[in-house]
Amino acid sequence: MDSQTSQSSQAPQSPHSPHTFQVDLRGLVDLLSHHLYSSPKVYLRELLQNAVDAITARRAEQPDAPARVRLYADGGSLRVEDSGVGLTEADVHNLLATIGRSSKRADADGLQAARSDFLGQFGIGLLACFVVAERIRVVSRSARTPDAAPVEWTATDDGSYTVRTLPRDAHTEPGTTVHLVARPGATDWLSQERVLSLARDFGSLLPYDVRVGDEAVTDLPAPWDRAYPSPATRRVALARHCHELFGFTPLDSIELDVPLAGIRGMAYVLPSAVSPAQRAGHRVHLKGMLLTERAEQLLPDWAFFVRCVLDTDSLRPTASRESLYEDETLAGVREALGERIRSWLTGLAAGDPERLAAFLSVHHLGVKSLARHDKEMLRTMLPWLPFETTDGRLSLEEFAQRHPVVHFTRTVEEYRQVAPIASAQGVGVVNGGYTYDSELVEALPSVRPGTVVAELDADTVTAHLDAVDAAEELALAGFLSAARGRLDPLGCDVVLRAFHPLSVPALHLDDRAARHEQARAEAEEQADDLWAGILGSLRGSAPRARLVLNHLNPLIRRISSLNDPELIGTATESLYGQALLMAQRPLRPADSALLNRAFIGLLEWATHTESGEEGRR
Repeated sequence: MDSQTSQSSQAPQSPHSPHTFQVDLRGLVDLLSHHLYSSPKVYLRELLQNAVDAITARRAEQPDAPARVRLYADGGSLRVEDSGVGLTEADVHNLLATIGRSSKRADADGLQAARSDFLGQFGIGLLACFVVAERIRVVSRSARTPDAAPVEWTATDDGSYTVRTLPRDAHTEPGTTVHLVARPGATDWLSQERVLSLARDFGSLLPYDVRVGDEAVTDLPAPWDRAYPSPATRRVALARHCHELFGFTPLDSIELDVPLAGIRGMAYVLPSAVSPAQRAGHRVHLKGMLLTERAEQLLPDWAFFVRCVLDTDSLRPTASRESLYEDETLAGVREALGERIRSWLTGLAAGDPERLAAFLSVHHLGVKSLARHDKEMLRTMLPWLPFETTDGRLSLEEFAQRHPVVHFTRTVEEYRQVAPIASAQGVGVVNGGYTYDSELVEALPSVRPGTVVAELDADTVTAHLDAVDAAEELALAGFLSAARGRLDPLGCDVVLRAFHPLSVPALHLDDRAARHEQARAEAEEQADDLWAGILGSLRGSAPRARLVLNHLNPLIRRISSLNDPELIGTATESLYGQALLMAQRPLRPADSALLNRAFIGLLEWATHTESGEEGRR
């Protein structure tokens, strides 16, 4: 029979006979275009995959067979010719009329050894072309059965197809030609310019001669496998390749060569900092064919400072062949690539400190993320990773050499409170409020034995400030009592100390426990009786926040000599608000109200004093 349609009649079946699924092709095409594939552009990848796999199948039996793929587009139609293994009429019925059956199955073509070299699945791949085409015509001649007549398979998007044999001179050479006729609104996908662009994007690393018209598509060897006159020339060429692919000139290039995983490629270091939360998109080629340009799970999370392009023959694609299947192989590849990037970092530390410093000035956050879980990396990077400290921006190694105890704060706010005062008192403090920093400081003793690390709290800071002479403090008892009475409702004590720099009149100190207790007390005030009772039962014995007044500061000396308790209270509130602002602490509603009240109070006192003097004149 040389002609057949998919809408064939079926004989009546008994109640217990098996039934065959009936497929709505239009519904399936809609499913493919809207849910399986991210864009209609994948139709060209499927055509290239079918052509490349057909050539691979033929060369498994005929190693010297030609390996050509030619594409001819004019907007309304597209023709794709390959010199592959071709199809007989039986193959057409088996492979094109049955959705999901693969021409690459070992039981279908007997090519068990070559099976791993195939890219796609012929039936589903050709079906994907209906995303842009309303009619598909396939003309093929088998290389395995040279005396078989050429066969033609024609299908439309309504689900019908015909199969017929052709005269022997209709297709003289073995291979397959696929003709597409564009569906309305899809002609741009079949234009010469678009087809060439897509073919180069998907197929630049394919191992065979692929052309669109007279324009070459393949560009082999890959940039990372080419021979260059010098290392400098290679760096320039790879930087140009990175700019063409990703749109940036890399800070450096890292060779990705994992023979056991069948991986070759490059990792390009971004020239500017990015957020660790930003998911990187990497380009992955599978046996030369671009699989995806958005492979997010290819590298460890800490390696967010690079963008990769690589070719592999070991990773599994998902059903849409647009991303990678998460399995043990991918996990092993991710670990191997992470180790390659880690080796690059340690190599810079050992032999190129200038390039390492340039890299860390941009991407120290990524290295800190890695060093949290890798003691060897932390030990290697210890002299290089920068931290904010009271001695300036230093590495932990240099800071630990200067200070017998490495104090640190867990938040930026805590550091800003104490940094000027601690520095003046000779206390070294590391700002651990930035991402990963406190974890690394705490891990310091594990890679630098003998180092003492301690979290800085309000008591430690206060202990380093000089106490005021007992007689002088007793003489100021009235002033301190008025000041404490004004701040007591805010959960803050007042302490008198002498410290440098003299320009700082007051210092606000608290810790997380004090802030927690403060938040609990505020919630208790605003809660109903039931919740107030519950929150009251949670009342802790944590120390309260404290306002440390600098007895050496001239302003504090003038305020402490006042005799008006109300004016002392207003001045104390002003000092409290100013200390909060200097520490860049977020203001609670009660703090904002206090600042407004103190400002108005000082204005009233100033204007009242001025008007009194005018009256006496």
